[in-house]
Amino acid sequence: MSMFKDIPVDVGVIYEGERIRKEDMYVELGGPKVDTKFELVRARAADAVEDGKIETEGPDLKDMKEEGTYPFGILVEVTGKQIEEELEGVIERRIHEYCNFIEGFMHLNQRYDIWCRLNKKSFAKGLNSFEIIGKVLVRLFKSELPIIEKIQSKFITDPAKVKEMHTKAMEVYEARDARARGLKDEEVDSFYGCTLCQSFAPTHVCVITPQRYANCGAISWFDARAAARVDPKGPLYKVEVGEEIDPLRGEFTGTNKSVAEKSLGEIIRVFLYSAFGYPHTSCGCFEAIAFYIPEVDGFGLVDRNFRGKTVNGLPFSTMADSTAGGRQIDGFHGVSIEYMRSPKFLQADGGWRRVVWVPSEVKERVKDFIPEDLLKKIATENDVGSLDELQAFLKEQKHPIVERWETMPTEVAPAEEERIGEVVITPAVTGTAIPVAGGGFRIILKNAKIHAEKIILKPIKKGEKI
Repeated sequence: MSMFKDIPVDVGVIYEGERIRKEDMYVELGGPKVDTKFELVRARAADAVEDGKIETEGPDLKDMKEEGTYPFGILVEVTGKQIEEELEGVIERRIHEYCNFIEGFMHLNQRYDIWCRLNKKSFAKGLNSFEIIGKVLVRLFKSELPIIEKIQSKFITDPAKVKEMHTKAMEVYEARDARARGLKDEEVDSFYGCTLCQSFAPTHVCVITPQRYANCGAISWFDARAAARVDPKGPLYKVEVGEEIDPLRGEFTGTNKSVAEKSLGEIIRVFLYSAFGYPHTSCGCFEAIAFYIPEVDGFGLVDRNFRGKTVNGLPFSTMADSTAGGRQIDGFHGVSIEYMRSPKFLQADGGWRRVVWVPSEVKERVKDFIPEDLLKKIATENDVGSLDELQAFLKEQKHPIVERWETMPTEVAPAEEERIGEVVITPAVTGTAIPVAGGGFRIILKNAKIHAEKIILKPIKKGEKI
């Protein structure tokens, strides 16, 4: 029985985290196969919103071809005495949550990366129109966020209209992001936390600072502050910074306490500005991945819209499996595009001077925030197609990473970070000496006492006898 009598499928939190596989899919909206998709919330004047109005522009669900994939856009317009432009991004992020309340309807990601699927069973039950989805969104938004006095929604599937609105949405996203630039982490006494994605990754806690956007790229520090103010019991909440433990890595007593509480003790420490030791966790909605390439001791970056294989031979989807799930995996770090524009970006690991490969489209988007002397030295898919080619490119361009190869010792260096109660051995890399792809390896011995003068891990070269 649905929580709404006029809705043909069930609606409730029990369906959050439901995955719809391709074989069970009736139709796919947005996703990696289409170039244009978006979701957008706009704050409007009271007389510009017709409460409860739901429109569809383009083919409705019942008019779509089974197993087809379509461009898709969602436009939600809201008004209320407490509604302000600063809340748009926060309300927008709730679309993800509320869509996932619907039995048989899956919503992934955010902004210009949305990916929705409707399963065959729910379509057969009568979930065959965007009108139904719109009713659920309108009712949930008004019941969960009383500050919304009037709301209307539009679902867009007409390819030309989706493309037109996508361009406008991108302008809105950029304007929001630009507002948040300039304020420094050191200038505030509180950060903000977000647990919106815990239905997909129960141990993931996003820490949002002025200089570290949410991994999804949809919520800035200003957005989170506004959300916590109007909905103090919601998924976005204030985090006291506390004492600064490590300014380079970005470790604070307040953030450690918060992630420990919200992850139920699974995550006890977090480094906000490093991909090693205790990296910030990820759920799966991250815009991009920073991944360590041990063969060159540098980082690659890949966004979810990059459809080929990265320079280490792995596509985004494969690395996403190692990055998501609320785990802390050295060398796999979910990030937002906006974080790449921050001075705190991988600060403890060398920042942009440690980046060696990035898709050309991402490089173009953030080029104004990459040190000018590095622009031509960071490779893209147009420059190299393999690790051997990457090494040659970096040498030819005299990338600063080459200096690290020349100064690093020939033996394996100590671990990036010693964990409390654990012995962690993480391989460091000297130039081309370690032929390991996909992030190296780690040995963890818990609650063990070991006495040794030295531990050396040596790679086995091709053709060498063991």
